[in-house]
Amino acid sequence: MIKARERILARWKAHGKDTEPKTWRVTFMVIDFERRKKKTCRFCENRIDVIGYKDEKLLRKFITERGKIMPRRISGNCAWHQRRLTLAIKRARHLALLPFTSEIYR
Repeated sequence: MIKARERILARWKAHGKDTEPKTWRVTFMVIDFERRKKKTCRFCENRIDVIGYKDEKLLRKFITERGKIMPRRISGNCAWHQRRLTLAIKRARHLALLPFTSEIYR
């Protein structure tokens, strides 16, 4: 327990905090939250403006096993590209390029 506390204090001081934390549970959450890497939009990285409904291979990456559209917080897309991706998936479903549901629910 003492070694763990010393490690936490070392990390705490590395983040610029001089005083000892008031609650240790919150300290763990703050340090873990700061360590997470922010997801970036793959369409913005590759400078893709148009998401076509005919590109079935690309659209399948953003659909779950059950056929649901993956949310933005999981896929890492920006809001602008997420709206266009959703529209492309819905168009592909309407033209029967993508399934509405998986085989299990049919």
